[in-house]
Amino acid sequence: MKEKIRRVLERHWGYKCFLPLQEETICSILKGKDSLTVLPTGGGKSLCFQLPALMEEGIFVVISPLISLMKDQVDALSDMGIAAAYLNSSLSAVEQRAAIEDCRQGNVKLLYMSPERLQNEAAINLLKDIGVSFFVIDEAHCISHWGHDFRADYRALGMIKKIFKAASVHAFTATATKEVQDDIVSQLELSNPMMHIGLVDRPNLTYRVIPRQQIIKQVTEVLERHNNEPGIIYCLRRKDVDSMSIKLKRLGFDNMPYHAGMPDKERHISQNRFMREEVNIIVATVAFGMGIDRSNIRFVVHTGMPKSVEQYQQEIGRAGRDGLPAFCYMFYSGGDYGLWTFFAKKSPECAVLMEKLGVMYNFCAQPQCRHKVLVNYFGQPYDVDMCNACDYCLRELEMVEDPLVVGQNIVSCVESVRQDEYGFGAGYITDVLKGKMLDKIASLRHNELSMFGIMVNETAPFIRYMIEQLLGQDFLRREGEFSTLSVTDKGRQLLDAEAVPVLAKPLVREKKKQIARQRSKRREQDWAGVDQGLFQRLRDKRAELARKKGVPAYIIFGDKALKDMAAKKPLTKDEFANIYGVGEHKLKAYAGVFIEVIKQDLQTGLRIKTLTNDKVMVSSKD
Repeated sequence: MKEKIRRVLERHWGYKCFLPLQEETICSILKGKDSLTVLPTGGGKSLCFQLPALMEEGIFVVISPLISLMKDQVDALSDMGIAAAYLNSSLSAVEQRAAIEDCRQGNVKLLYMSPERLQNEAAINLLKDIGVSFFVIDEAHCISHWGHDFRADYRALGMIKKIFKAASVHAFTATATKEVQDDIVSQLELSNPMMHIGLVDRPNLTYRVIPRQQIIKQVTEVLERHNNEPGIIYCLRRKDVDSMSIKLKRLGFDNMPYHAGMPDKERHISQNRFMREEVNIIVATVAFGMGIDRSNIRFVVHTGMPKSVEQYQQEIGRAGRDGLPAFCYMFYSGGDYGLWTFFAKKSPECAVLMEKLGVMYNFCAQPQCRHKVLVNYFGQPYDVDMCNACDYCLRELEMVEDPLVVGQNIVSCVESVRQDEYGFGAGYITDVLKGKMLDKIASLRHNELSMFGIMVNETAPFIRYMIEQLLGQDFLRREGEFSTLSVTDKGRQLLDAEAVPVLAKPLVREKKKQIARQRSKRREQDWAGVDQGLFQRLRDKRAELARKKGVPAYIIFGDKALKDMAAKKPLTKDEFANIYGVGEHKLKAYAGVFIEVIKQDLQTGLRIKTLTNDKVMVSSKD
């Protein structure tokens, strides 16, 4: 069986081997056993249920939460010569009847549906008539109250096992803690399921977490670093999206906005232009995320802190899906914590939300290996000493020489100014430590405290950054409507020198230059042997084809395939067949087009070389 599976893989997908856990998952599906598969973004979840559909009689039904996700997957399958269809509200009555008839005639291998439609009696009768043996629940974390994208309609999918007793059910997700995994199995009523839990870590991603100061300046520095590369900029609020998008356009950075408050038509235009590579930057809220499969996103920027690690993992999951290096930047502040706290207190799940928020804030504020924190959060060990793919392990963070003294000064100040139940915010504490003779400080006689001016030689941003880190590490906490500071039990241990914080300094200009040199060197390594000019011309051709076909550009080929072409420069169909991701159907459809681009590039290069040599010869005669 395994040999047959590998032949199907190479024939349709053009891959020579499987990614981790793909083959095991495919085998368990073909055995008709229920299963739960958790694979990181970029781990090839879709292939795990698409490939078995080609090896079995009948139809596979895929439950998917988003119309855009269904369409993209069906378009991608069609581009590989695989019969697929979807039933959702985007289809006209005529289109729906045609899709249903194709299913009844056995012309469809994979049928995509929403969870809402599966509760429709007509849909259930259709599936009974055509005899479905396999159900796939994609984005299965939506079923769990513990998940970050809970959807009530997913909660009802346990009915599949009751109505289709002979069918096996296969759940897939990229992000699931142990609680979410257990909830998925329970709610779907999976029978002794095969569990395929992949490694959470994505070593091709580099994480950087930076205090938010001048956010437009910070974002434009990232965009300049990733010139002409595709990326997503996440904002917490709709108004932030609109403001950021307008300001970036004025600065010459073409982009499209995206949030749920926009008219449907405008939102779809933004998404389509981004997916077809007509524009490289999209500025969005969390509404833009799940189901966005553009594989070559090279960077993701968070202009504020997400409310949970799960949400963060989902959003950075858009980056580097092709396995090539990608970069994740987060600019955060204590105000983000206050905003999410405000919303959490309005929820019946307040305790759970606050616990998740605390973990997220700790991730931001405590200097530590970012990969290790994320992997440990999802219940997996991380045995690597240095990931060499985050600001901490790359030694981009300069540590404070005497964190005990700095921490004690700040915590002592918070304790000293507090009057009964009345405390002060981070700004006021900073002013006292800086020794500012303000009216309020003088009226409260806080200028007479021993802590007044004790950090006069430090900048205000330095002190505020120290406060944020002490908050993140639970030496301090925020309280009440005005986010006043108070000392925790752990903070009192710090005062007694029984606990020591881990404190990093804010980045300074010299350090930024050093980091920029390191990044430039790493980019050279990533592109070694690849003709970057040819890569861009291949990318332009891909975008042109995508526009003509009305599909996202990645459906034609991913960046990994284009880089392989730009390195190997195939000139025949046989050579093109050995390019990464070229199956039989893509070989027939695209070999001639891309080979022509490569030939033209080589001819142009030869002409330039000839002209240059002629000029050199003329010059030498002179």
